[in-house]
Amino acid sequence: MISYESARAAILRQLTTVGTVRKNLLDSLGRIAAEDVVAPINLPGFDNSAMDGFAVRFIDAQATMAFSVVGIVHAGEASAPEMQPGTAVRIMTGAPVPALCDAVAPFEDVDEDGLTIRVKLGVTLRSGQHIRRAAEDVRQGDTVIACGTLLGIAHVCILAALGCSSVLVYRKPRVAILSTGDELVDPGEPLAPGKIYNSNSLALAAAVIEAGATPVLLGVARDDHESLKAKLAEGLDADLLLTAAGVSMGDRDLVRPILLELGVQPVFWRVEIKPGKVLAFGMRKGKPVISLPGNPVSALVVFEEFVRPALLKMLGHRRVFKRPVTAVLQQELRKKPGRVFFSRVRLEYADGMLHAWSAGNQDTGALSTMLHTDALAILPADRATLGIGEPVAVHLLSDKIEMLKPEDD
Repeated sequence: MISYESARAAILRQLTTVGTVRKNLLDSLGRIAAEDVVAPINLPGFDNSAMDGFAVRFIDAQATMAFSVVGIVHAGEASAPEMQPGTAVRIMTGAPVPALCDAVAPFEDVDEDGLTIRVKLGVTLRSGQHIRRAAEDVRQGDTVIACGTLLGIAHVCILAALGCSSVLVYRKPRVAILSTGDELVDPGEPLAPGKIYNSNSLALAAAVIEAGATPVLLGVARDDHESLKAKLAEGLDADLLLTAAGVSMGDRDLVRPILLELGVQPVFWRVEIKPGKVLAFGMRKGKPVISLPGNPVSALVVFEEFVRPALLKMLGHRRVFKRPVTAVLQQELRKKPGRVFFSRVRLEYADGMLHAWSAGNQDTGALSTMLHTDALAILPADRATLGIGEPVAVHLLSDKIEMLKPEDD
């Protein structure tokens, strides 16, 4: 067996992105930029008014003289009326500022008398007031988005403002998912004696989607050589093959030897973790194959700790591991020393810190415990007991989880 840290590092060393694709702006949301985006134009593209008001010369305003209004300019118009000293132009927000003007007096700061205006007593204008200068936000040629950036709403907004209709992003990896076992039945089918429903395929597909990749469901391979080999060979056409079950030491655990037949070179098998010890990883022609335990809880935990980071790297993310968060234990947690243990915990925020309790039965057959799990507490390999009040590193199961202090009654 290899260590938890070594296994994670070994997987990531082998992986890279799986190509690029150009997407329209809406479809780029949540994707990773695969290029530096350089501004093709200035923002703003021209001097324009930030207010509805009157464009004037600052020097004239200092003289507190009356201004003759010589015209009006609206947003979207290409030019403004010609200006002379002592004149003003009525201007709307976003409209181009006339060449001689260097201040905008808002409507509420002037007195109007027909075609004449005067700045109100007590109002002081500043040079450049309420004028957005050309290129003051973004200058043509600036790099506005760096390669590797996770694109959000603000990125979509600035790309659209720059006139970009699309952006190059890293392609979503296609993840083939194969569950194995004679005992498996698809949900919705009659459940005969000795059979169980195949929850792994859908759970792993949901996890793949949440990570940002595209699942390809291969169905179920039966515990015979030909069925399993055909399904595994089909899965090797994807960018990553993910299998569940068949990698332990039982009589029908055929996944690893058949993968060898298909040319998959093993990198490691078995990791010093619980649950998930029988995790296996191999490569074939640059494509990764990750084989998970068949137990649904084990499969989901191993996915979270090993497969999700792999997919994030393939998607082009710079940060692939979740930042550990510290919580304070509110009850004792026990395990056998020798392996890193992923304890399912629930969290609550109180007294300025996160508090952690066991989410319930830690047996890997207790799937319902996952419903109450906010995070995985990472219990070190060399510890047998962590006591009440001890800090523990936890990995949140969702980046958007909210641990808010309950409101007072």
